[in-house]
Amino acid sequence: MSTQLVLFFDGGCPLCVKEMRHLKAKDKQEKLRFENIWAADFAERYPQVDVAEANRILHGQKADGEMIYGLDVTHAAWSAVGRGWMTAMLRWPLIRWFADKGYLYFARNRNGISKLITGKERCVQCSLDE
Repeated sequence: MSTQLVLFFDGGCPLCVKEMRHLKAKDKQEKLRFENIWAADFAERYPQVDVAEANRILHGQKADGEMIYGLDVTHAAWSAVGRGWMTAMLRWPLIRWFADKGYLYFARNRNGISKLITGKERCVQCSLDE
């Protein structure tokens, strides 16, 4: 099966990696590819992706090359694994604005939020395979 979406995620964020693990476990048809923005060769393999921006907001790349961001990536990823119904309301017109603001707050504060939830603020390199 061909990749439908590439997710560019923060591999040092325990919560981010936890979500990627959930997605990977659900991705039986391998429609997703997971790319850690902190991988040593990331900039070489993906020169079109600004690492600082990808660290600020989740980036994704569709099969046609279109870049998508934030909760659009989240919804596209969960949709690719047949669970789009879980995130669909986040893209509804009235809810979308509030959800996007909430996401940006989360993204800015994800290390502190991660520490509260998991006890770990950062990992040197979290693994998707744990």
